[in-house]
Amino acid sequence: MKCPFCGCEETQVKDSRNTEDNTSVRRRRECPECGSRFTTFERVQLRELVVVKRNGDRTEFDRDKLERSISLAVRKRPISAERVEKIVTSLQRKFESSGEPEITTEQIGQSVMDALANLDNIAYIRFASVYKDFRSLQDLEDFVATIEKLTNHEDDTIVEE
Repeated sequence: MKCPFCGCEETQVKDSRNTEDNTSVRRRRECPECGSRFTTFERVQLRELVVVKRNGDRTEFDRDKLERSISLAVRKRPISAERVEKIVTSLQRKFESSGEPEITTEQIGQSVMDALANLDNIAYIRFASVYKDFRSLQDLEDFVATIEKLTNHEDDTIVEE
């Protein structure tokens, strides 16, 4: 593993342990050149996924981009980083185990929407406002009205009917 601080090609693993959900290995490393320490995570990748965008372009699946998108939606909400990590891992496993080498941005977006709908209404609306490309206040009001029809107001989560 290359040192992110000085670029040295040889780093030493000082400590390894599984993450709480056993989906990755956390490794604490040290660079013998500059003495810097850093952490890496090792995850199993079932297959290479290609994302097909709306315009037809193809790009490699980016787990970090998915995590950033969800993290933005849940920002300042009572949702832990660990919960976001579990959602991302679950979605990635779902995509990889689908048997398809390609996945569309629509499939990714809808899967995130489904996950957030069951987690937090505000995060769901935040993500939807970008994903569904709301152009006006009326678009947002119509979407919220649809959610309100499905929402159980006692626990502030969406209930599937």
